[in-house]
Amino acid sequence: MKNNFKISISYYQQIAVFILFIMLVGCNVKSKIKFPTHVGVRPESVTKGFNGNYYVTVMNAKEGGDGELVEISVDGVKTFAKGFNEPKGIVYLNNHLYFSDLTRIWEVDKDGNARVFVDKKDFPEEVLYLNDVATDVDEKGIYVADMGATKYMRDDSNALWPLNSEEAKQVPQLGRIYHISLEGKVSIAQDTSPLMLNPNGVGVDNEGNIMVGAFFLGNFLVKQEGELKPLKGRYRGIDAVEQDSKGNYYASSWSLAKVWKIDAKTNESTILIEGLRSAADFYLEEDKGRLLLPDMLEGKIYEVDINK
Repeated sequence: MKNNFKISISYYQQIAVFILFIMLVGCNVKSKIKFPTHVGVRPESVTKGFNGNYYVTVMNAKEGGDGELVEISVDGVKTFAKGFNEPKGIVYLNNHLYFSDLTRIWEVDKDGNARVFVDKKDFPEEVLYLNDVATDVDEKGIYVADMGATKYMRDDSNALWPLNSEEAKQVPQLGRIYHISLEGKVSIAQDTSPLMLNPNGVGVDNEGNIMVGAFFLGNFLVKQEGELKPLKGRYRGIDAVEQDSKGNYYASSWSLAKVWKIDAKTNESTILIEGLRSAADFYLEEDKGRLLLPDMLEGKIYEVDINK
């Protein structure tokens, strides 16, 4: 009987170990979020936020109040907050999410509670179409791009006017980059410029300089010594702009549905992905060697390898 009892204990120990192994394997499988993943209709921008989860602004149909903030976690995709119009650029700062929505900025806490952080009346100039958002270099506020009057950019087929056309000359210089402190104070960080027609993307380089993607012209601009200077090349329909720790630049084009990696020294570009339906405002996750890229028209978030 004594020997049988030992055998019985050993048997149950083996079963317990096996069950623990299955549980651990299950946890490891569950811990990885797989891309591409569908997040809804017309996703625009993505960032990493609370508990290492990802948050995506989803515009849905063009009906007031149907926009959402969606969370991607190991448990899947779910609505985190809702009731917005056309939510676009998003960042995570000061334990809150901040994102643009036409003429206002929202702030969302860890429980999904949303409040208007800055409204149209708080800007020093009239804002028409707020888009991309970026954290400033000191993490004491955010930058936001106002595209200005977007209705002049396109022809009847919704294509951008050729740069040498008479219509292109009529595109007004109304776009600006604003800075908003964590206290909600708004100031102009970059005023209107003929190089910056309809600014969409905004970012901050390794030196703390503002980077801007001028959607209509296709300029990737970096503000150096107080002056906007374009990188070599044009990226018409440019959406997101970023720089990694090695100095490489990244740009997406919504219109051309491409993403480029741009050499910091030569400005020569390499296509990282193409063949999508659209390429919106990506999130650079350098430690994982990737961009997380919304394809707005496809409704999905793609993983893009940056090590090319």
